[in-house]
Parts: sequence; structure tokens; C-alpha cells
Amino acid sequence: MVGKAVLGRGQEGCLEALTKARERMPFPWCEVHPDNDSSFINWHLVRYCEEEGITLSRSRPYKKNDNCFVEEKNKTHVRAVLGHLRYDSDREQAVINGLYRYELRLYKNFFQPVMKLTRKIREKGKVHRRYDTPRTPYQRLMESEQIPDETKNELAKVYQLLNPAELKRNIDQRLQELFHIYQEKEGTVTASRSKRHTPQVRTKSYLLNGRTTPASVT
Repeated sequence: MVGKAVLGRGQEGCLEALTKARERMPFPWCEVHPDNDSSFINWHLVRYCEEEGITLSRSRPYKKNDNCFVEEKNKTHVRAVLGHLRYDSDREQAVINGLYRYELRLYKNFFQPVMKLTRKIREKGKVHRRYDTPRTPYQRLMESEQIPDETKNELAKVYQLLNPAELKRNIDQRLQELFHIYQEKEGTVTASRSKRHTPQVRTKSYLLNGRTTPASVT
């Protein structure tokens, strides 16, 4: 897991975030397969991939399952951790990026095992899924023959210095800080991180033809 929070959907901001994420990966990139949104599929990313020798691919139109591995991480690595609140301030962005760069990244990559789907078996109209042995991303990299020994040694040194219990406590502390910032921003104490929230709607009155007419402004 390597992530970075970006305010807005600007193309240059997304490209900068992608570049920063690439710098933190322990292996070189061969291909980029982003979402079809214009924040990613644009001339900035095309030019960057051409200059860096990276293959750029995209999902087929109207085939959402082409991005199934990315979309499932939106739940486990984003919503399951940060919740469904609307974080749109510089302070909130700083806390989220701190999590993505340090505690959450280390905790997910070194101590959270994941299973990979190996095959599907259909029996009498029912599909049975078979998975491999759960392993952490760190373990999968250490078992890979494509990762150089120098990189493996560096990862092993990092692993020896980590304490999963301490990482989890720090993650909870940062999330609590993020929630307090959100409450302070919204001026509320009733928000819940586990539920979706509709953005506040403020009403203003305009005088039209001698009558007062409310107009919604989001």
C-alpha cells in the first residue's frame, strides 16, 4: 500500500501524488493502470509515462470490473480506515498523508496478511472460490525472485524495527486527531466516521418581484 491524499481533482496534483507514491515503492514500475477519470487519463500522465518508460493502460469503457483490484482497496485501505466523512481542508490532508506515508503504510504492508484468489470452481450452479495462503505484502516481496537481494535486506531491516502494537496505537491516535479536526471544522459533535454524511446545505433568501424566494447554495 502506497497512497497520497490530494485536494480536488486537478491533473497536476494527481500527477505529483503519483510521482511521490512511486518514489516510496521498493521496486520499479513497469505499468500504470489508473482509473478512467480525466484526473488520471490526461496528457500530463501520458507524457510522464513516455519519459519514464512506463506502459500506460486503461480500463475498457463500461467495464468496471477491469479495475476490480483497485476498487476493492478503496474499501479496505481508505473507507474502512478513514470512514465516509468529507475531509477537504489542509489540516485534514496533512493528517491523512501522514498516515499514508508512515504508520498506516507500514502497518498494512508489513503486518496485514491478504489472500489472493487462485481459481473459481462452478458446481451445480454455485461458484466456489479458492484462495492461496494469507501472506503480508512484505512476505510476498521477500518470496519473489524479481526483487533484488539488496532491496530485500533493506526491507528486512525496516521490519525488525517495527512494533505492530505501537503502529496500531499511533494509527488510532491520528484518526482521533483527524476526527477532532473534522468536528472543529463542521462545528458538530454528532458526526460518525462509519456513516455517509450529506454536505451541509445553506439557504439564502432573494427578493424577486416583491416575494422572498429561498435558494439553495451548497
